[in-house]
Amino acid sequence: MAVTQTAQRNHDALFPKHESTLKITDPELIEIFDNWAFDEVIEDAPLDARLRLLVQLASLIACQAAAEFRVMVDAALLVGVTPVEIKELVYQAVPYTGMAKVFDFLHATNEVFKSRGITLPLEGQSTTTRETRREKGLEVQKRLFGEQIEQMYAQSPKDQLHIQRYLSANCFGDYLTRRGLDLKTRELLTLSMLASLGGCEAQLAGHVKGNLAAGNDRKMLISIITQLLPFIGYPRALNALRIINEGVPA
Repeated sequence: MAVTQTAQRNHDALFPKHESTLKITDPELIEIFDNWAFDEVIEDAPLDARLRLLVQLASLIACQAAAEFRVMVDAALLVGVTPVEIKELVYQAVPYTGMAKVFDFLHATNEVFKSRGITLPLEGQSTTTRETRREKGLEVQKRLFGEQIEQMYAQSPKDQLHIQRYLSANCFGDYLTRRGLDLKTRELLTLSMLASLGGCEAQLAGHVKGNLAAGNDRKMLISIITQLLPFIGYPRALNALRIINEGVPA
């Protein structure tokens, strides 16, 4: 077996002049993986390179794959993903994966940016204030999930009502209202992180509906999971596909 011309071309487009040490130590694995991830997967689930790199970066944070993330940030910049877009997906990972998981990735992003001469901090992207964040966040929630949000507030135990307020003001108000990425793309990033985390099927089902409301269709959702499969493995990918099939039957 050898790496196909298509796989080599797609790999070189992201990592030009990269000399893989694994090709020397583990040539059979690299041939299998590269032919799959950089040929078959891209053919079966074609996505714009920029979007493909964005969702893969989001997935890598959830998977805690820091070394791979650092390499992929360089690749993302190469194909035209902007520094603002990368920073926004890193910020968005905080409410979905937690700062404990995001901390090292934030520093890794800053280190890559500095090595490329990108001045930090980047231009601010916030659109809310302390006074408006809950109202604006609630607007986004209702746009994506409709009257279900009112039911969540109404049905919440009183000693947990503050969590609903956090979801509106913090998760959606502080993060999902930001500029730099549109809501349609942000929902795909959320789907990618939840699928990659595993064990979040209830939330994943909710964000399948959120993706539909944001304008993403079944074909797009399946393409996203297909592109993530080489990084997250079959169990999590198949779980995500089951949730998609339940929410958006073929």
